[in-house]
Amino acid sequence: MRLRAEQLAADLGKRLLPIYLVSGDEPLQVNEAADAIRAAARAQGFDERQVLQAETGFDWSSLAAAGDSLSLFAARKLIELRLPSAKPGDAGSKALVAYAERPSRDDLLLIICGKLEKAQQNGKWFKALDAAGVVVQIWPVEPRALPGWVRQRLAARGFKATPEAVALLAERVEGNLLAAAQEVEKLVLLYGSGELDADTVRAAVSDSARYDVFELADSALGGDAARCARILQGLRGEGSEPVLILWALVREVRALALIAAATEGGAALDSLLQQQRVWDKRKPLYHAALKRHNAQRWRLLLRRAARLDRIVKGAEPGNPWDELLQLSLLIAGVRIV
Repeated sequence: MRLRAEQLAADLGKRLLPIYLVSGDEPLQVNEAADAIRAAARAQGFDERQVLQAETGFDWSSLAAAGDSLSLFAARKLIELRLPSAKPGDAGSKALVAYAERPSRDDLLLIICGKLEKAQQNGKWFKALDAAGVVVQIWPVEPRALPGWVRQRLAARGFKATPEAVALLAERVEGNLLAAAQEVEKLVLLYGSGELDADTVRAAVSDSARYDVFELADSALGGDAARCARILQGLRGEGSEPVLILWALVREVRALALIAAATEGGAALDSLLQQQRVWDKRKPLYHAALKRHNAQRWRLLLRRAARLDRIVKGAEPGNPWDELLQLSLLIAGVRIV
């Protein structure tokens, strides 16, 4: 059974199933989902907890042993299996399928793993766990959804925040939900609750935003020039290598140059996007970018990127960070004089 993270608390209030699988690469949300399951288990009398760490060399027979073992005081037990790679292998797959087919009546199995790719979701072990219990897949909060997430978090702690305060806090913690939660708790300690404006947030909240090169590329394709500048500043502060940033941008520009030229020649856009392996989620970004620049313009941007590559490698004079900013803004549609 699949549940979204926001549905978990309500479902736990109604019942407790023998198996829970929580997956994702957003630590805060994964930990909060796992904490909610642990709390519900304690409330139902699962007083003991046994943690199994499924790393290289893990003995999968210990999972069955944990389910078969009886506590000295006959207490109900929470078995917590941590699977960081989300790849149990053949032995792990067989062990998980066997457990799902006959789950312990006196134990609750909580599995915490990394992000599950499509291949893992098609595996027998995943399908068996899904059929026997609850699967909660955690997805990162998208930038456009982050202000709403921040607003709800503040409201839950008793704050009535202005739109400006919410926007500022979201900007300062973007890409780092753990920092967002910590900043909200800091505001609680400093001000308790009540009205919250932008000046208060500005004075209390540090800039804890974290970005990656793929977010920069998506922002440029989406035409969000301000976010491009903010991400580049963050990447520079984190010590990211300009060559890696350039690679992420060039990959998109090269694909768009090919697609734009082919569509101007009469080729079908959907087929071209499929050939370039553009995910459905990113297709709106490509559509927006193709409306912004024609094939000739994309070729010019590719030529500019080639010059930037020489600057990054020291073969031509120039400031790589200034040039990266200009390339990002040009992709986003900003006219640079």
